[in-house]
Parts: sequence; structure tokens; C-alpha cells
Amino acid sequence: MTNLIDIKGVTHAYKTPNGPLPVLNNLNMAVPEGEFCAVVGPSGCGKSTLTRLVAGLMKPDEGEVWLHGELVKSPRKTVGMAFQNPVMLEWRTILENVILPLEIVAPRMSKADKTERAMELLALVGLEGFENKRPSELSGGMRQRASLCRAIVHKPDVLIMDEPFGALDAFTREDLWQTMHALRAKEPFTAVLITHDLRESVYLGDQVIVLSGRPATTQFVLDVQYPGDGLRDLDGLYTPECADMLHVLRDQIKIAQGREPEEAH
Repeated sequence: MTNLIDIKGVTHAYKTPNGPLPVLNNLNMAVPEGEFCAVVGPSGCGKSTLTRLVAGLMKPDEGEVWLHGELVKSPRKTVGMAFQNPVMLEWRTILENVILPLEIVAPRMSKADKTERAMELLALVGLEGFENKRPSELSGGMRQRASLCRAIVHKPDVLIMDEPFGALDAFTREDLWQTMHALRAKEPFTAVLITHDLRESVYLGDQVIVLSGRPATTQFVLDVQYPGDGLRDLDGLYTPECADMLHVLRDQIKIAQGREPEEAH
């Protein structure tokens, strides 16, 4: 399987008044094309820095980031991004917000085609009929659905998500997990998800990468073997198989924090 993302020996530090603050240290990771990669680790270990490097918003001090076989040197139009706060332009309707990336990366595309593309996605996430509403007229979960549509409307090579569901209540969050699976079934894409929720990482991820404490490197990689076939259901999270994977990830986080893992389960 071809890797869409290759991160090779990446080291990065931020400049501070007290000197360099190392964040990443010789980080290596690969995400095959079409896979969903969840990244977890201790708070402040550099997960968000990792997303900015993949998106080309910053360059590493050392090492290389490759996307589709090309060295990332600048911001990429083929990357979609979704964040915890779904920043929407209040003076634009939901439809106009979703179309925005197409206005930037496909200016010659007809307005009718842009509208058709956006409406397909809005219908897929249950927002048909809300396209002419303003962002303030939608709930937080609905705005996040619109944000996901906006992030993939231009059919990016990779979707990067930095805790997009972290500010939502538990039921809305789980509902959006299912929405994400529905989107992937209809709109195949490669994804990198930053999350603190281990259940989320197992439910959504094909692989889960655990980063060590700062300066972070790849500490552990879990290949998710989710029970059942086809689309995942939430009941699977309560099976012994998922419980075992969650225990493994929880122990790895403790190790990353410098704490003792639990005894064998």
C-alpha cells in the first residue's frame, strides 16, 4: 500500500525568550493512502505542531514531510483542515461557507457545480434544508458538520482534524463519529485526527499513533482491529476486543507521561 504521508526524522523547536523549546524529536510516521490515522499523546507533546507541518504551514528544523511523493515546502491546496472551533463566516450562509474552498482552489468551476457539490455533502451529513441559514442559527454540532463539509468539498488528498469534536457533548460527539464514517464511505479520503479521546481514536482510526512526551517521537503504533464487518457501530466499543485496545493505549499514554502502566489485564 502506498503511503500518502511520510514523515521522516522530523525535529522541531519553538524559539522562546528563554531559548529553544524542543517539541518534536526525530519523529517518523507513515499514513497509507486511504487510511484514517488517529494521533494521541500527552498534552503539549506537539500533536498540533504535527498537523501544521503536514499542511505545510510551517517547516521542520530537521527532517522532511512528504505528501503524495512530493516534499512539503509550503501550504498545500490539497489538504483540508477542521478544528475544534468550526470558524464560520457569519455574513455568509452555510452553503456559502462550505463553498469557500472551491472559490479559492477552483475559481473556474461554475457556481452551479460548486453549489451542487456543496449540497451533496450537506445532504450527506443531514444539513439539507439548512443551507441558507447563518452559522449563528445552527447548534455547535451542526456547525461542526458544516465545517467537515467545507474541509472536504474540494476533494483534498488528506483531511487533517485537530480535536474537531472535543468541545461537543458526548452524544453529539458520538453522532459525529458516525457521520465521519458515512463521509468516508461516500467520499474516500486519507485522514489524520488529533484527539485526546481514546475511544474516538479506536472508533475512527485504522491505526492509532501514540506520541511520547515532549519532545515527541513515535512511541507506539496500534493497528486497530475493530470487531464486526463493514461500517463500525458504537456497540463495538463495549466489546472485549475494544476494551483490550483501549487498555493498551491507556498504558502507552501513562508511559509517555512517565508513569507506571497498569498490570496485565
